[in-house]
Amino acid sequence: MPSAGRAAVLLTVNPNSVNETFLKFEKIESDLNEMKQEQAEIIALQALAWIVSEDDLRDVFLGASGASVDDLRSRAADPDFQGAVLGFLLMDDAWITGFCDAHGLSYETPYAAQQSLPGQAEVHWT
Repeated sequence: MPSAGRAAVLLTVNPNSVNETFLKFEKIESDLNEMKQEQAEIIALQALAWIVSEDDLRDVFLGASGASVDDLRSRAADPDFQGAVLGFLLMDDAWITGFCDAHGLSYETPYAAQQSLPGQAEVHWT
């Protein structure tokens, strides 16, 4: 019997739906892991163009990154800078949805692109 102030929750799980969900997750994870560096660079450049087109967001990006307008031009092809652009975009759900909706991309795509760039993959220590 739950103590006062606590609620008891009964959760029923359908094993078939768990398997379907897991298989869908595996497919999404597999699709994201298969992104090529060239695709990731294109997505990063699209993200940079989208950020620059959003006046308020452009100013936030320039302030947060310390980059200048000249840096946007000269470093756009640099994978480290592209990773920083995608990292910035990933900081806010509204930015992710705005960018992805504008380009017809899934909301997971910017993260997958960032992870596909050289030196950007998460390190798993286990």
